[in-house]
Amino acid sequence: MSDHYYTNRPDSPHDIQTFTFRLRDHEFTFKTDSGVFSRERVDFGSLLLIENMDIPRDAQVLDVGCGYGPIGIAAAHLADHGEVWMTDVNERAVQLASQNIQLNGITNARAISGDIYSAIPPQKKFHRILTNPPIRAGKKVVHRIFEEAPAFLYPKGELWVVIQKKQGAPSAFEKLQQHFSEVEEVVKKKGYRLFRAVHNKEQQI
Repeated sequence: MSDHYYTNRPDSPHDIQTFTFRLRDHEFTFKTDSGVFSRERVDFGSLLLIENMDIPRDAQVLDVGCGYGPIGIAAAHLADHGEVWMTDVNERAVQLASQNIQLNGITNARAISGDIYSAIPPQKKFHRILTNPPIRAGKKVVHRIFEEAPAFLYPKGELWVVIQKKQGAPSAFEKLQQHFSEVEEVVKKKGYRLFRAVHNKEQQI
């Protein structure tokens, strides 16, 4: 395979599949394809984030690296009086996320193509930014997600990050502490860590 899930336009042959998965006591249906991350099922890291994330009903939410959409779609279900933006560099993944939004009857979410925050208007703010970061894209990309997040968060807004210990969780925690005044480990399970970082309005961006 010459490309991977962080490729802008995967050239692997299409292999459409559909599966159902229960998230936060609600059953969702997802269409997936080759060239996207964890196409067979919702991966454990995303599941850990979804099952533990705190999403107010009226929240503005951003899912960075949305893939085919399980995190953002679950967030939209929880934020039924809010709005969810979903973004990914992988155009095939974004197309699938858009289809899955419609497939699940979600009316308060959108999926757009872009590299990290590039497609987000600079004035747009969120209460929550969620990410299962693209580890295979490299540490520089992952750390950019952390570094640039405060500019898109309301005061007291939160960045939620799930990452495996063996794939850089300790250094990720240290990096988050450089850009957020409050960072906590929400849960750890099966080698994964879930971090919550709170943006203080007095912080330098």
